[in-house]
Amino acid sequence: MDGHDTDDSKQSTADMTAFVQNLLQQMQARFQAMSDSIITKIDDMGGRIDELEQSINDLKVEMGVDGSPSPSVPPKPKVEPKSADDSA
Repeated sequence: MDGHDTDDSKQSTADMTAFVQNLLQQMQARFQAMSDSIITKIDDMGGRIDELEQSINDLKVEMGVDGSPSPSVPPKPKVEPKSADDSA
């Protein structure tokens, strides 16, 4: 055995290490991009929810209903129609 096989083995290991490092860097970049995208979408959804809540509150104001529970009118008692048997 000469030193040639050892040099090839070292070069192969160095190539594999560089490949794996490059692959991990690409995966990290993609993960970061996806993470940023998700955060942006969550922020957008939060803004839409805030706008929806404001629209609902505006509609309540237009209808004269405030955010606090108002005293409700007691429900009318149900009046059942009298049957012929009840006429006695």
